[in-house]
Amino acid sequence: MRRSAKLIAILRVAPYRAALLRHWVAAAVEHEEALGVLTLRTVVDVGANRGQFALFALHTFPAARIVSLEPLAVPAARFRRVFAKERRVTLHHAALGPEAGQSIMHVSGHDDSSSLLPITETQGRLFRGTNEVRTETVRTAPLSEFLDGGSIEEPALLKLDVQGYELEALRACGELLDKFTYVCAEGSFIELYEGQVLADDLVAWLGERGYELLRNYGGISDEHGQAIQADMLFKRSDNRQRGAPQ
Repeated sequence: MRRSAKLIAILRVAPYRAALLRHWVAAAVEHEEALGVLTLRTVVDVGANRGQFALFALHTFPAARIVSLEPLAVPAARFRRVFAKERRVTLHHAALGPEAGQSIMHVSGHDDSSSLLPITETQGRLFRGTNEVRTETVRTAPLSEFLDGGSIEEPALLKLDVQGYELEALRACGELLDKFTYVCAEGSFIELYEGQVLADDLVAWLGERGYELLRNYGGISDEHGQAIQADMLFKRSDNRQRGAPQ
């Protein structure tokens, strides 16, 4: 979505407009076409940053409870201000990871491009201003530290925006992954973070666990037309067996 079209879409919706003007947080309206047709009761928003996706989810899914995770202190503080009066939104100041403990976050000049993986020169070249500027020690924990299976009311969406750390975040869901009807994750076609999983491997891993790729959207390419990344929407197959290997 072009910036001008996104701005127009934000300004048309009062809660989006208020968040932008009061807190400088732009709702993630670029997900509207792909996700707006869904009916959801639970949204788990991993890599919440300042609440861009949570804003979109709060408005688009009026019956859904939203559980967000954001490890960095500055955007987490902004998130709390944006949603201070929203009972349907809960924030956990942490990153999703297979082990409980602490990890080093590589903080980008644009903090929504930060990652638990080192940022490559390719990322900085393709997306100006996203090179690493510092590190921050953050809390990590499996999803079961933040909610239990009984609290995930279906249909449920797991949204991941973790800058190359998608596979480890999925593993950190453990048996709770089975509770999600949909998974929405950013998939990269080239390495932007050291050691990251690429889109094809992500599709294969989720496919082995009964999730089918419904569509790619919001794709970004370089000046030569090479695909860089896209958002990917998966749905749990109705005829799969629960409890697939993690």
